[in-house]
Formats: sequence, C-alpha cells, structure tokens
Amino acid sequence: MRTNPSLIFYPTSGINRPTIKVAPYQIQLFADSLSQKVNNYIDFRRFPYLFILRKDTMITLAHGAGGAVMHKMIKGVILKHFNNSSGKIFEVPLDSLEDAGVADGTVFTTDSYTVKPLFFPGGDIGRLAVAGTLNDIAVLGAEPLALSSALIIEEGFAIDDLEKIMESMNLTCEEAGGVGIITGDTKVVERGAVDNLIINTSAIGTKSEFLDRNISIIKKFRPSFNSAWLVDTNIKGGDKIMISGTIGDHGCAIMSARGSYGFESNIESDVRPLNKMISSVLEIGGIVNIKDPTRGGLSNLLNEWSEKSHMGIMLQEDKVPIKEGVRAALGFLGVDVFELSNEGKVCFAVIAEMADEVLQALRQTKEGKDAMIIGEATEEFDVVVLETAVGGKRIIRESAGDPVPRIC
Repeated sequence: MRTNPSLIFYPTSGINRPTIKVAPYQIQLFADSLSQKVNNYIDFRRFPYLFILRKDTMITLAHGAGGAVMHKMIKGVILKHFNNSSGKIFEVPLDSLEDAGVADGTVFTTDSYTVKPLFFPGGDIGRLAVAGTLNDIAVLGAEPLALSSALIIEEGFAIDDLEKIMESMNLTCEEAGGVGIITGDTKVVERGAVDNLIINTSAIGTKSEFLDRNISIIKKFRPSFNSAWLVDTNIKGGDKIMISGTIGDHGCAIMSARGSYGFESNIESDVRPLNKMISSVLEIGGIVNIKDPTRGGLSNLLNEWSEKSHMGIMLQEDKVPIKEGVRAALGFLGVDVFELSNEGKVCFAVIAEMADEVLQALRQTKEGKDAMIIGEATEEFDVVVLETAVGGKRIIRESAGDPVPRIC
C-alpha cells in the first residue's frame, strides 16, 4: 500500500480482505469512472484498484453529481466567498440555492452541460442544454424570455456533429414557444483539454402572467402565505406532492447509450422543455413550489424540500410512476431509481384543496399525461419517508450523488 497526504492506494487483486467500511463521500473508484457504494461497503474483488480519499482535499466526480457531496462543497467552499457584501437585496439570492435567482424582477439562471455520450436515445447535448435551462426558469414561476449559449469545443470535433447539435438547440427553442438564443461565445481548445464539447446556457425570464393568480388562490386557503416566488421554503404540512410522469427515464437511457453497463434498452430520455406545461397548471392555482428532479433524482429533490421547509415528506412507493423497462434495467444493475436523473419531469407541491384540479390539468397535457400524486408534506417528522408497496416504511436519505457521472 502506498500513501500520500490525501490518498490511500489499495491494489486489490489477491487481497484476502473483500470489504472495507468507508464513508460514501470519501470514495472514488477509478475502475470504470463510477463512484459507487453498496451499503457503505466496497467489494475489493470487483475493482482492480481503488483510491480512498482521506479527507476532502481534491475534486472528484461526486462533487458534480448533485448529491450531498456537491452540496457540502457548495456551502463550504463556494458560498462563503459570495456573501453579498454590497448589501443589495435580491428577491431570490444565491444562498437560497434555488434553480434560478431573482433580481429586480428578472429571473436568471445558468447551467453547464457535459453529458456523455453527446447523442443518446431521445436527445442530445444541445436539446438538453436548452430544455434544462428553460425549465430552471419556469419552475420558479417565471416565463423564459431569452437564452445565451457558450461552446467549448475540442480540436478535431466533427463539424457535422456540431451542426446536428445546433439544429437540435434551435428546434428545442421553437418547441418551448420560440424562446431565442440572443448571445453566445465559442472557444476551441487543444485535443484532450475537454471531452469533445461542453455547452453552457444561461437564460432570463420574467414573472409568469399566471403567478399572481396562483398565489391569490393559495392565500385564499392559507392567508399567511407571503412569498412572491415558488421557492422551497413555501411547503407546509398537508401539501400534496405530485410528479408529472415516470421517473428514471433519462438516467436509464444514458446508461444504455454508453454500452458499458452490460444491458441494452429501448428507453428514451425524457428531456424536453416544460415551460408550457407549467404555465397551464399555474393558471389553475394552488401550487406552492415546483422543482425538477435532475442530478440525484427524486431522492435529493425531496430531501432538499424537507431540509429547507423543515417539513417531513411521506412518499407512497406504489404511486410513483416507473416504466417497466426502467424498473427491469435498474433492478439488474442494482441502481436506485429514486437517485437517478430526470430531464423532462417536475415535482409540484400543491395545497390540498387544489390538488385534484391541478392533477387533472396536468394529465391533459402531453408532458403530464402520466402525472400522479405520490405523497404529502407533514409536520409529524422532518425527514423523507417511503411507505413501501408491502406496507413497510424506510427513510430516504439524500444520496452522495447521482450514481451515473456526467448525466447532464
């Protein structure tokens, strides 16, 4: 065994010691580029070599995987340097850790896309970049106005592939109602400096024409409601939790497309812009929060809601819609569908009095035809609890990160 101040190296072949207990956030497996954990134990026989980080001294794939590891880094390393010392008041500031911020009524978000492969069943990096960024504007209760697009391209990348991606971005903008890309930037770097292509997209938006109506209906049943935007702290006991459709589709499609997981599937990614669907249900009213379960999946989304609102969430396993192909593939791989990324679904928290009407409106849209009420916020506890199909209960913790790196 060799060591340095930050790493312990274990050559695992021939070791008569099949497992070692370590904290999940301390693990980086280099055998197949995946960060994996099995009940906090690592099976040495499965990997030719492995590094265990002694402490948080370097960035790993887990730091970008949307789970507890990334959130710890954001709070402990990044946010402390941006403390708004100017004293300017933002309606939704950086430290609220929402999908977008708000300043002087303008909603703004940015996102970078490193998905691998660039083309996958149901989409590509261009469609993902436009849809994901527009959705982050819409979930706050805003209507997207315009996008920027910045490309970092590896030398040698095929121009034909770049054309396909640009066309896909344009078609996705049109699908979203004609939102335009109005500014951008392009950089080319030497071979090996990036993996083919990275896209950054940013977007601005303004308050949806239906947001004030939505809030007025909330106040009719909850007079103490005082938020101008759909943020995580709005959730209260009794609010119904619903999802707009099946979960796990995007993550399953990416794993299948990579071809290194030992299975093939006809599952397609669910990636799509959802701003039109969101507008149609905001018009009904009673929605206190919306969020899309991207990296880290439904597990991380619900834990984030629970942490920020100081509410518990009771989730009904038999109500969560999952395609049979996804269920079969993930069962074979041992991957938890609740931790897997989605790129065309959103969760809604809705006051109980309006839940049935919102659900009906969702099911009338193409994007929300499989919508279900899957749970309820509660004051009885402050964690996320899953009631299983056989009647048992288990706590769903925030995952260390999405089990599939570079999922978006």
